[in-house]
Amino acid sequence: MWASETGVYELGDLPLQSGATLRNARLAWKSYGTLSPARDNVVVYPTSYSATHTDQEWLVRPDGILDPTRWFIVTPDLFGNGLSSSPSNSDDYPALVTTTDSVRAQRRLLHELFAIDRIAAVYGFSMGAQQAYHWAALYPGLVERAIVVCGSARTAVHNQVFLKALLAILEAAPEHLGGGRFSAEPKAALRAFARTYAGWAKSQDWYRAGLHLATASSLDDYLDREWAPGFTRCHAADLYAQACSWAASDISANELYAHDLDQALAAIEAKVLLLPGTTDLYFRVADNEAELLGLRHAELRPIPSIWGHGAGSPGSNPEDEQFLRSAVHTWLDT
Repeated sequence: MWASETGVYELGDLPLQSGATLRNARLAWKSYGTLSPARDNVVVYPTSYSATHTDQEWLVRPDGILDPTRWFIVTPDLFGNGLSSSPSNSDDYPALVTTTDSVRAQRRLLHELFAIDRIAAVYGFSMGAQQAYHWAALYPGLVERAIVVCGSARTAVHNQVFLKALLAILEAAPEHLGGGRFSAEPKAALRAFARTYAGWAKSQDWYRAGLHLATASSLDDYLDREWAPGFTRCHAADLYAQACSWAASDISANELYAHDLDQALAAIEAKVLLLPGTTDLYFRVADNEAELLGLRHAELRPIPSIWGHGAGSPGSNPEDEQFLRSAVHTWLDT
C-alpha cells in the first residue's frame, strides 16, 4: 500500500484578485505516494466542480491513470468545495474567488508545506482542468507538463449560459437571501439544479442509446437516483460560489496578461496534453483546437466517446478510462 496523508493548510488572510480578502483562508489537501529526495516526482491533481479529494481517488492506484507508486500526487481541494474555505464554513466568504486565486494559494501550499518548487505535471478534469491550465500560465517556469481533461483556458460563452442557468435556479429559490446565501438548504431548487446538470453532463447520443436505463427503471428514476444525491449532499451556497468561479475562469484575466489570451497561451512553457471529449457540451473540442494554435508544445487527443463530459471522469466506463490511462501514461513518459 502506498503512503497517503491529509491535512488543512492555514493561509491566513488571503488577498484576492477582486480586492476582497478571504479571511483565515484554509486549503484542505490529500497526498498519495512518496516525495522523492530530489522532489521531482510531483503531480498536482486539483478537484473539479462539487468534488472533494475523496471523490477523485478512483483514478489514483498502481494500475490507474495516476500511479502513486511512481508519483507524489497532491490533491488540493478547491475553494468553495466545503472542505477548503467555502461559504458553508466561512460566514464572510467573498462574492468571487477566482481560479487564479485558488491556484496561487495552491502554489503556496506546495512551496511552504512541502518545499516543492518544480511540478512534473498538473492533471485536472473540468474545473480541475481549468486549474491545470492556470498553473501552466501563472507559473510557466515551474510546470513541466499540463494534462487538461475536458477543460479550456477560458470559459466559453455557451458554457457561461449553462452556468447562469444554474445560478438562476438557485437565486429563484424562496430560501435565497441574495448573493448566493440561503436561509436553509433549497431542496426543491437543488433537485432542479441536478436535473439541469444531467442534461448537459451526458450527450444526446448517450441518452439516445438508452444508457440512462442501465441502472434505472425510467428517466425520472435515473435523474433522482444518479443525479439528485450528488448535489443535494452539497451546500447550495458552495455550489453557487464554485459556479461563479467556473464562469469567470480565464488564464489571461490577471495582471500578467491583461486579458490577452494569445499572450497567456504563448507564455506557457509546459508540454500541454489536451483531452476534450468529442461529445462534451461544456468544453468543446473546438475550444481546444483554437488554443492549440497558440501553445508552444501541445497535442490534441479527443476522447472518442458518447459519454459527453463524463468521458473525462469515467469511473464506471472502462473504455474511456483505458483511453485516458494510455494517453496520460504516454505523456508522462515524454
